[in-house]
Amino acid sequence: MKIHLFSCFLFCLLNLDAQQTYDLSVVVTNLENNDGVLQFGLYNNAEKFPIVGETYKMVRVKTSGTSRKYTFKGLPKDNYAVAIYQDENNNDNCDKNFLGVPIEPYAFSNDFRPKLSVPSFKDCSFILDKSKTVTIKLVY
Repeated sequence: MKIHLFSCFLFCLLNLDAQQTYDLSVVVTNLENNDGVLQFGLYNNAEKFPIVGETYKMVRVKTSGTSRKYTFKGLPKDNYAVAIYQDENNNDNCDKNFLGVPIEPYAFSNDFRPKLSVPSFKDCSFILDKSKTVTIKLVY
């Protein structure tokens, strides 16, 4: 009977750990204007990063002030990356020039600044194993 109770207790502990979730707060800084909305894309799959529409979670929020915070709640432990752009004209696209470079403000987690190509998931990813806040500066 003692072994059975101990086994049940151990199973419950392991099960609780597997179901634990965390909150990720993303603070975007360097907003130069309050035109349009910010689109926060949260990714947990390297093959889909940073493809718009292929996010794990996505939200669009109105801009206000020089910074904006959004919290993704109840996320499981995983590797994540964030891609953000300010849709200044509210056309649901990150507008780009003829070379494919964004002409609307954008940012990536780890404040990664791509040089000549889209960043990799590895460049921008981080482990979420506790609730945390990440701060990302918009690029113009």
